[in-house]
Amino acid sequence: MADAELPLPMSALDIADWRLKTFALYAEVRERAAADPAGAHRLWRERRDTMFGSHPASALDSTKKAGFSGLAVAPYDPAFRFRVALDGEGAGERMEVETGTDGVVPFVRLGTFDVPEVGRLAAWELKSYGGGIFLPFRDATAGKPGGSYGAGRYLLDTVKGAFHGTDADGGTPTFILDFNFAYNPSCAYNEYWACPLPGPANRVPASVTAGEMYLPELA
Repeated sequence: MADAELPLPMSALDIADWRLKTFALYAEVRERAAADPAGAHRLWRERRDTMFGSHPASALDSTKKAGFSGLAVAPYDPAFRFRVALDGEGAGERMEVETGTDGVVPFVRLGTFDVPEVGRLAAWELKSYGGGIFLPFRDATAGKPGGSYGAGRYLLDTVKGAFHGTDADGGTPTFILDFNFAYNPSCAYNEYWACPLPGPANRVPASVTAGEMYLPELA
């Protein structure tokens, strides 16, 4: 989520370019996913592999980039795409996450998503510069061989562009939560990134076998 002051060969312009490309990618993904979620997922995978393998602001260092052949992403599974309303459970709860590089990162809970077959997940608003909606999660695949990153993954992080859209229809909006687009925080690949991770309200007993998994050799 948050980027530390990195002793890596990247500039402020590199980081700005990475973010602009990420916002543009998610905008294209949302547009394509309305008719073809699996096609949008292929685009997301291909574009992210290109960025991770070549962009100067990638979380991978030069050594890891040299042998990089792609992130570990599960095939698209439509069973993990949901439309879910945000209920009021926990709204207003504060969470302060201490990081080794960015100090204390404050969040306020917006409510809770009750995701079928997955579980209940708290949604958070980042209460610092940039703002936005943050939805991390940790599921039963975390830390297991062939599974997901042990500390958890991100599904939504709108300050970085990661958002799947909403359906309003004049009433209570429902959020599109597509776990096929779950991804590892940057700290999974580089210790110089500061990453707020899922707390108790964002841990579920279900196995989410969709989205980006974890390759220890990239750590």
